[in-house]
Amino acid sequence: MNSPQLQRGVFLALLAAVTVAFLWVLMPFFGAVLWGVALAILFTPLYKRLLKTMRGKPNAAALSTLAICLFIVILPLAMVGVSLVQEIALVTQSIRSGQINFAAYFQQILDASPQWLLNLVERFNLGDMAAWQARISAAAGQASQIIASQALAIGQNTFDFIVSFFVMLYLLYFLVRDGSDLSKRMRDALPLAKPHTHYLLNKFTTVIRATVKGNVAVAVAQGALGGLAFWFLGVQGALLWAVLMAFLSLLPAVGAALIWGPVAIYFLATGHFWQGGVLIFVGVFVIGLVDNILRPVLVGKDTQMPDYIVLMSTIGGMAIFGINGFVIGPVIAALFMAAWSLFADSGHVGPGHEQAEDAQPRQVAKDEKAG
Repeated sequence: MNSPQLQRGVFLALLAAVTVAFLWVLMPFFGAVLWGVALAILFTPLYKRLLKTMRGKPNAAALSTLAICLFIVILPLAMVGVSLVQEIALVTQSIRSGQINFAAYFQQILDASPQWLLNLVERFNLGDMAAWQARISAAAGQASQIIASQALAIGQNTFDFIVSFFVMLYLLYFLVRDGSDLSKRMRDALPLAKPHTHYLLNKFTTVIRATVKGNVAVAVAQGALGGLAFWFLGVQGALLWAVLMAFLSLLPAVGAALIWGPVAIYFLATGHFWQGGVLIFVGVFVIGLVDNILRPVLVGKDTQMPDYIVLMSTIGGMAIFGINGFVIGPVIAALFMAAWSLFADSGHVGPGHEQAEDAQPRQVAKDEKAG
């Protein structure tokens, strides 16, 4: 009854049960934990530099790293968030009062469209123009209600947000300070060959650092450039559209164009040719180049994944996990590719297992140098 096999089986079952229970307990703070880990990975090189400067004082170096993170990341986001809430309130009020009328804008585009284009639309049976106008008007009304409800939800969930925010900061401090020791203990605890464990954890770290650093840099650059263009052209709610462009730019290749493209079409259709031309030029040759140049350099190069894998994993991750998915999706894709690469190189983890253990340290060193 007390055979070693039975004891081991019971222990593994207990280990699995308490692990699942612990993850279940952490689920309310999933976002806080995720961003605490991501920011810790991103700012660990800075912590190590400060640790050398402060002559081996880990607490002071961790606090300094936390303060720098607050100053260059969190506080600017908070300031943009406060301004965004005010902008949302103004835009919502303008939609309700009719000052912003998407149905009227659509009608202006129809009035300016040539007859051959209207005939072509009718030929392809795209529907009655009046029906499309009614749909756009209804969608605009629903959008204003959604914006108002989300703003109200943000206000109601302020306490939960504050709790999660401080949990993230608390966790970030300890992960920055003790991250190396935690990583070593994790490598020692995982029941995998040590080179494989090191390789997979290093891939996890590299992808998170590249994804957060690259996607956030691209989003900020595209949102700022698009917002400035909208402000210069006199588009109402420039900050709101800038944030939407930054959010949508998380989708490679197509993101920001979903915002500036319709506005450029409206300008051209209503006779504002220079505004439309300027916006198209900025969108294609400035915002587009940011995506085409920065994203492959900051994301694809470090993750060593094809662009189409980055695109699909980002969209899929955001569809499942929301905003957190732009980190989770590429991480899952990278670990999937890394695990299958190990599986293939190790001869299906069979007789070639020893050769794989000899081969993987070279790949680990290569990845550490790239990261």
